Amino acid sequence: MSTSIEKELQSEVDKRRTFAIISHPDAGKTTLTEKLLLFGGAIRLAGTVKGRKASKHATSDWMEIEKQRGISVTSSVMQFDYEGCRVNILDTPGHQDFSEDTYRTLTAADSAVMLIDSAKGVEAQTKKLFQVCSKRGIPIFTFINKMDREGRDPFELLEELEEVLGIRSYPMNWPIGSGKQFNGVYDRAQTQVELFQGDEHTNISVRKVDGYEDPLVKEIAGEFLHKKLCEDLELLDVAGDPLDMEKVLRGELTPVFFGSAINNFGVQTFLDNFLQMAPKPEPRNSSAGPIEPTEPKFSGYVFKIQANMNPAHRDRIAFLRIVSGKFERGMAVKHVRVGKEIKLSQPQQFLAQDRDIVENAYPGDIIGLFDPGIFRIGDTLAQGRELEFDELPTFSPELFSKVTVKNALKHKQYQKGIDQLTEEGTIQVFRTIGFEDTILGVVGQLQFEVLEHRMRAEYGVEIQLHRTNYQFARWIVDDKIDPSKFRVNSQLVKDKKDNYVALFENEYALRTSMEKNPTAKFLETAP
Repeated sequence: MSTSIEKELQSEVDKRRTFAIISHPDAGKTTLTEKLLLFGGAIRLAGTVKGRKASKHATSDWMEIEKQRGISVTSSVMQFDYEGCRVNILDTPGHQDFSEDTYRTLTAADSAVMLIDSAKGVEAQTKKLFQVCSKRGIPIFTFINKMDREGRDPFELLEELEEVLGIRSYPMNWPIGSGKQFNGVYDRAQTQVELFQGDEHTNISVRKVDGYEDPLVKEIAGEFLHKKLCEDLELLDVAGDPLDMEKVLRGELTPVFFGSAINNFGVQTFLDNFLQMAPKPEPRNSSAGPIEPTEPKFSGYVFKIQANMNPAHRDRIAFLRIVSGKFERGMAVKHVRVGKEIKLSQPQQFLAQDRDIVENAYPGDIIGLFDPGIFRIGDTLAQGRELEFDELPTFSPELFSKVTVKNALKHKQYQKGIDQLTEEGTIQVFRTIGFEDTILGVVGQLQFEVLEHRMRAEYGVEIQLHRTNYQFARWIVDDKIDPSKFRVNSQLVKDKKDNYVALFENEYALRTSMEKNPTAKFLETAP
């Protein structure tokens, strides 16, 4: 006999869809996010990210540097209700320099929407992010964007998905022409044509037809495009993969949709289908085994920390993915790493920078917890039991700079800024042995630029970065470590947890050190 809380949990879990959008920069991710929010009634006017001076900026890009550049550099979370579903979108940075933040955010998603530019196909960053999703076996839904611009042949794009990413595809709809000749899409399941009408599609014109050979389709598309459509769809019907939902949910087959996010075309069809097909919140692995969402005891983990989301309040928010049980404002939970009970009194839910205090939340939801400095990325919060969720990935930096503060009197603010940005996962901090110099490590150059901007804007500190020649970091595990063996084109430093880390200028220096230290383990991530 199931209890009322179990019924409530099951009902709420069934409504939830929590997903991340992954893409290469400039594929139109922020635009797609905005249009999805528009359908959910979460925003009245979709912002444009084109004009740097436009007063209405994209809802998900809230940090000042994002507004100036027109790119997403942090992962924000947005929630809205649509057709009986509670939708949580994790908007991830598209820029490769922020891939570490994106990789961690993907651990909080149950599925991913892969956005592809019809002219460019599968690009480098999409490939990296896809691999992270693939390792976790999460379902991928593909939206091929910018069909109103000149692009590549749809079959060529599908072939690339298979050859480059190793995933089979099932087109849910098929384009009628492209670029200036783009007339719309033929919906294979609904046997209907959605007409493309130029700019903004507040109402989509749909024509129900009797299959793609219907004379009405010919009338809409014209003889040449209709003939091509029939040939393409006949080929798909005979040689294409069938739609197998078990394969979709295992991440082996991706449903594909064609459209144009900027023109609002194909977005609602995509959303309707996606919410029917995408999985509800999934169990998560922990030290106590898999934790089911419907377990009555509350649990969750911190996957992101963001300082200064509201510059007026100088606050820090820890983003928590709820894994099981019902969250209630003011509840007491165990902070497992520090072994203390804490009270969650100011939980918030987000539409990017806008937030509301949340009274209740359920598995799959993302809530923001006010962080007075007690949380770290990967922390588990649980009710009435000892368990820890699987550790979140960390990544080896590839660029390194020594850092100094221009005004010595601002050392306190400088230290606070460096500490907070390290805990956010924006930068990694290393200290040299003996001289106590500070070396910062990042995955990409843009992270250094964001660091300088945020130190100046949020902490009032001007810093100077002095680039070093190091290209690799390896964590050294060795009982008999000898710093003198790390002096040629390398340097031994310590990370914030006092682990030894060796920085190397090139592959040769790394190989030489490995030969000189046969008892040591050289790890790409912290032990």
